[in-house]
Amino acid sequence: MRLFAQLGWFFRREWRQYLGAVILLIIIALLQLVSPRLVGVIIDSMMAGHLSRRHLAIWIGFIVFTAVLLYGLRYVWRILLFGTAYRLAVELRDSLYHFLSQQSPGFYLRHRTGDLMARATNDVDRVVFAAGEGVLTLVDSFVIGFSVLMVMSLKISWELTLLTLLPMPIMAFLVKRDGQCLHQHFRLAQAAFSSLNNQAQENLTSIRMIKGFGLEEYQSARFSAIALEAGEKNMQVARVDARFDPTIYIAVGLSNLLAVSGGSWLVIRGLMTLGQLTSFLMYLGLMIWPMLALAWMFNIVERGSAAYSRIRQTLETHSEIKDGQLSLPEGRGALSVGIVAFAYPHTKKYALRDIHLTLVPGKMLGVCGPTGAGKSTLLALILRQFDVSNGEICFHDLPLTSLVLDQWRQRLAVVSQTSFLFSDSISNNIALGRPEATAKQIEESARLACVHEDIISLSKGYQTQVGDRGVMLSGGQKQRLSIARALLMDAEILVLDDALSAVDSQTEHRILDNLYRWGGDRTVIITAHRLSALRGVNEILVLKEGKISQRGNHMSLLQERGWYRDMYGYQQQEAAFEQEPYSSHPKEVRGA
Repeated sequence: MRLFAQLGWFFRREWRQYLGAVILLIIIALLQLVSPRLVGVIIDSMMAGHLSRRHLAIWIGFIVFTAVLLYGLRYVWRILLFGTAYRLAVELRDSLYHFLSQQSPGFYLRHRTGDLMARATNDVDRVVFAAGEGVLTLVDSFVIGFSVLMVMSLKISWELTLLTLLPMPIMAFLVKRDGQCLHQHFRLAQAAFSSLNNQAQENLTSIRMIKGFGLEEYQSARFSAIALEAGEKNMQVARVDARFDPTIYIAVGLSNLLAVSGGSWLVIRGLMTLGQLTSFLMYLGLMIWPMLALAWMFNIVERGSAAYSRIRQTLETHSEIKDGQLSLPEGRGALSVGIVAFAYPHTKKYALRDIHLTLVPGKMLGVCGPTGAGKSTLLALILRQFDVSNGEICFHDLPLTSLVLDQWRQRLAVVSQTSFLFSDSISNNIALGRPEATAKQIEESARLACVHEDIISLSKGYQTQVGDRGVMLSGGQKQRLSIARALLMDAEILVLDDALSAVDSQTEHRILDNLYRWGGDRTVIITAHRLSALRGVNEILVLKEGKISQRGNHMSLLQERGWYRDMYGYQQQEAAFEQEPYSSHPKEVRGA
């Protein structure tokens, strides 16, 4: 019953629909009492010899009319009740999606994708089912049960009614105990389902890697083990669930036994007519549904309560990135970075230290360094995926932490290391950040990213479906489509996080030339492992162990001893080696 208090905000807001459904349920419950009463009257009239054919037809017609009326009223209350419950599903899923879309990477370090998907689908369905069927069974069982008891007590025999109710307190105790046990087991079952969902999601996402390494049997065994555990947890739920119906049927059976025994004695003693006993037994038959509904209500409400607790646990998770209050000024502005020290949450080692720079509109910054030097961390702080713990990053001389987060991110266009494409057409993937873009604008951004020729060579051109995560495209094509998507947004700051790693040197040179012409008064930040991508930028930062070890432009860094000159020379030698004819190095190639 705790769930009804938890969803009180929704019931108060939708009180008109729920009140209408409850009123209809009460009317239906009262109409259900008519037929047993009429059957008793018909039997007593037949026994007394006072029932004519005309009166029999009238009574039967009235029973049929009541049945048709019940059918129509049930149709209306289902629309009112379940239609309102479905609105709760939409609202909960919207809230979850909005919450998840606002979370920082730190949140996804702690929560698995499969678990979050389970909460947004399976858990929401359980809550909605409880908000619909749970309310139905609560009202229906209470109204019908109470009405039947009143008629049995006041119109037939209160003594016999009291006798038949003797098994009910024991039944109520057992149902309450099993309901609490069901709540605990269902929480464990939902957690097991989340693990199963997460394993399925990971396996399907990485299926090509699994097949490439020949891990099909190993992954199948892992999945089977998790599925077996989830099945066992659900079996425990089923074992508890299976106790409800036998408990109810045994209680109802005992009540019927007491009713027949006690009622027969009353008929023999002349204290009750046979028609009254028949009506009493029919009313007692109507009590089966309220009893079953009571057990069912405990079942679905406890499941819904456990599911809603998981949803609230997600929505009430503390957000690490707080939204600011200041609106961004119009126009382009300078970006200044002053990081004294930064360490990721729950770690003590500093990822960045003493990073200071200023980027004015129209300038291009290159960032390079060994693997793990802090390049992606610097971009994550600029994008405000994490907040600087010691220092400050400002735009328009305003700290990023004080700015409205959505407004800041609207000034950015980002191409990350791993390109992600939706299972949609190429055109829609490019226009993701700017859905209103025309075909001409989409094509122009594709030309700047040097992917237009690849697109038109496909059978359906820009309307080609790329498949799940762009499975039908090469890595270089996916990277260039991601660059085209970022260019189409025409954002003030363009961030390329090693976004040219999968393209060849010639295509990289063409894309960079296009970027230099396209840049204008925009700010561009490029991180790269291949240093040829940084030749035309205004300033290059060389990071090493989270610090700036060198800075300058391409030519000045080549004249300075250090990591940049050594790495550039090595990469040039490697490029020259790759361009030599195949036949000039037969042994080396065969031995590779």
